Amino acid sequence: MASSSSRTVTLSTSGTTFADVIDVARHGSQVVLSQSAIDAMNTSRKFIEGYAAGGVPVYGVSTGFGALANRHIDIEDRVQLQKSLIRSHAAGVGPAIEREVVRALMFLRLRTMASGRTGVRVALAQTYVEFLNKGITPVVPEFGSLGCSGDLAPLSHCALALMGEGRVHDASGIEMPTMQALDAAGISPIELEAKEGLALINGTDGMLGMLIMACADLEHLCAVADITTAMSIEGLLGTDRVFAPDLHAPLRPQVGQAVSAANIYAMLQNSGIVASHLENDSRVQDAYSLRCAPQVNGAVRDTITHASTIAARELASSIDNPVVMPDGRVESNGNFHGAPVGYVLDFLAIAATDLGSMAERRTDRALDQHRSAGLPPFLAHDPGVDSGLMIAQYTQAGLVSENKRLSTPASVDSIPSSAMQEDHVSMGWSAARKLRKVVENLARILAIELVTSARAIEFREGLSPSPATARVIAVLRKTVPGVGPDRFLSPELEAATTLINSGAVLSAAKEVVPTLI
Repeated sequence: MASSSSRTVTLSTSGTTFADVIDVARHGSQVVLSQSAIDAMNTSRKFIEGYAAGGVPVYGVSTGFGALANRHIDIEDRVQLQKSLIRSHAAGVGPAIEREVVRALMFLRLRTMASGRTGVRVALAQTYVEFLNKGITPVVPEFGSLGCSGDLAPLSHCALALMGEGRVHDASGIEMPTMQALDAAGISPIELEAKEGLALINGTDGMLGMLIMACADLEHLCAVADITTAMSIEGLLGTDRVFAPDLHAPLRPQVGQAVSAANIYAMLQNSGIVASHLENDSRVQDAYSLRCAPQVNGAVRDTITHASTIAARELASSIDNPVVMPDGRVESNGNFHGAPVGYVLDFLAIAATDLGSMAERRTDRALDQHRSAGLPPFLAHDPGVDSGLMIAQYTQAGLVSENKRLSTPASVDSIPSSAMQEDHVSMGWSAARKLRKVVENLARILAIELVTSARAIEFREGLSPSPATARVIAVLRKTVPGVGPDRFLSPELEAATTLINSGAVLSAAKEVVPTLI
């Protein structure tokens, strides 16, 4: 888990924010339930307890689940019904998913409980609060969710820990039996009562948490892509004229395009390299990977905006089935279907992949002596003796190729389940898992462009880069050396990736161009 935050996030019936989700998931922010949330949960719980004591069949309270929904369950078996649900549905396999993802899905499930629409006891919700606040993270296997009826298996593994079963990681990240961690943290396990097992697992929380974090990460990487684009343009003796404001919003009012063009244009201001060839350059136009960068980078920004809109709507939702209505009705619904989230997860993977693909084309151009406007082959110190950054481009191309494979949509691959009761599923969880890998790969792709473009600029001896790119290069050179004889390259590429992910590259650029977004 990332370093602990001193911020406290309060959950109320009015919902929460992207920042809350990220702070709890990544930074260990503490969570509290508001009085309005407690009151709402107490009110809905009274309705559930009334149904549980009566003889009217209510799905999830006095019946089986899924294809067994028509089977009546006797009163004396209803507690066991909830336990059996969790144990049987905790059927995930594979390696454990990341801690931040588990914390996000737990927090988002807690958010739905706080809405007062699930019918759970306050004590159950409060136990989830204790798990989050004391850093107890259930071990959740990667495979098991179809993204319909919610993220059933992942959420079931969390619910299993609430019962004191299964395995968890403690606050130090050490894996152990759940009861060992609970005893050490002073947390008592919960015995589930009517409706509660179902309420713990019927949500889109896992895929939504991953979507929210991906949107934040991609917003950051789009800004980095504008920076590395500008550096490549400078190193390749490209022009900045095509990024002038009057060539974008007035002619083509695509919002993201205008933002990226403005970023690149600002990064190149006062560049001695750009100024050196404006009047005597025989080239009429730069290649698409330079000239059309705002159109691609900006389209990715617009895709993030759309995905964020869907995520915000989902974050304002109360996803459960059945749901407890304000008048006490308990109604079945299909809001657990992950299609809205799954589609934009797939869409983001496609857009992010294309962003990386264009970055790789700029890198390849810088390394090719026939297209690099006078740069040495592969930006080598002593071409022939040294290979320079030749194989860095291989690595970048491999990452781009991997992302292309990961961009095949998951949301079109429905496989029926539960004896054809659940005959169409979203595969939103799978879409989220592959998007996380695409984002991770994209950061490395941009890191390789950063290293390449910085070296290209430094080969333009006697010419001064823009103040903004010079500042970025200065930060890079604190951990990644410049031109010289061949050396062990892998650690340098990883160091550049760390600089990007830490925010150091964007911060360096913003020291000179504070308007970058």
